Amino acid sequence: MTYDCIVVGGGPAGLFAAYNAAINGNSVLLLEKNDRCGKKLDITGKGRCNVTNACPREEFLNNVIANPRFLMSAISRFDSEDTVAFFEMMGVKTKVERGNRVFPESDKAHDITVALVTACKNTGVEIQHKRVTAVLTENNSVKGVRCGREELYAKSVIIACGGSSYPKTGSDGSGHRLAESVGHTVTKIRPSLVPLVSPDKLCRDCMGLSLKNVGVSFYKDGKKPLYEEQGEMMFTHFGVTGPCILSASAHLQNSYPCTLYIDMKPALDEKTLDKRLLRDFSEIPNKALKNAFNALLPSKLIDPFIELTGIPPETKLNSLTKEQRAKIVALLKAIPIKIVGTRPIDEAIVTGGGVDCREIDPKTMQSKLVSGLYFAGEVMDVDAYTGGFNLQIAFSTAFTAGNSI
Repeated sequence: MTYDCIVVGGGPAGLFAAYNAAINGNSVLLLEKNDRCGKKLDITGKGRCNVTNACPREEFLNNVIANPRFLMSAISRFDSEDTVAFFEMMGVKTKVERGNRVFPESDKAHDITVALVTACKNTGVEIQHKRVTAVLTENNSVKGVRCGREELYAKSVIIACGGSSYPKTGSDGSGHRLAESVGHTVTKIRPSLVPLVSPDKLCRDCMGLSLKNVGVSFYKDGKKPLYEEQGEMMFTHFGVTGPCILSASAHLQNSYPCTLYIDMKPALDEKTLDKRLLRDFSEIPNKALKNAFNALLPSKLIDPFIELTGIPPETKLNSLTKEQRAKIVALLKAIPIKIVGTRPIDEAIVTGGGVDCREIDPKTMQSKLVSGLYFAGEVMDVDAYTGGFNLQIAFSTAFTAGNSI
């Protein structure tokens, strides 16, 4: 049998591409090497699945790091409103949280996976659990795929098997190898949306502590920050993680080593903060410095913070010098953390780099090198900040590829 379309990969991009190809009346075979589809999707967003971002289209593209212009057509054809409408149609109600992040009301990522698999089955998509080892071509046109010794034939093939992050879920770089085998260029692969590594003692001392509404800024050389944002982060035994840190990692790329500065009071400038300290300290003049920060800092951070100031913790507040107070203010506005690199790519939420977008038609997602070969999702050199943007890219490119068959 020759299928109209074979889709390689049963993640969000592959499932949605298969569904869209099938609703147009095509015979579709989806090949997933795991024993079930959506293995990585099920753990997305700590199992909650930040399915898209409900911001305006222009703002959406501003959050795309790699090749936003390439995605303009796909996002125009299928945006976040369309994604929400699709899942509502499939019985998955959604909710919008801070930063326009859209989640299923149930807070269960598996509900998104079930909806996608059900949509495929309802439209007649055949799902087989086999590993694709080669793309078959003839005269620069797709002929099908090979799974070990078995050859399966199709008029079109969509490669949608993800990047190189979380290889245990099946996202192991196989899509890049398939693309290269038929002549495509794969740009340098790097971890994106990944925790950052620091040797600093403060990170270990504060392990598990989450900070909300703090400012983060990264500097390497000079006065201009490499990246800055306000939001949430967390200390770990190896360094730092959390939404702000993950987004920063996507932007920093080859800027290591660098320094992260944490602003504990981003709403206050140094002059206003100094006035607050003077007021607070004047109310408890005989207390020791170590007992003065309960209203300013999380308890787990107080001792490490005082250690950074270099001021003896037993120092009475009424004996603090102006210079010592200035040191406290400066640190509250910029706690320094040395960053030496990222965690491994297999811990990254998203892969940076991929199939070179210059070799793909943005209006169809079809290869410019091999007729009938299409791409969708993270396998391409497209990635964005955290907040639902990457999954929307998967859905938008999958919609485009599926409807171009």
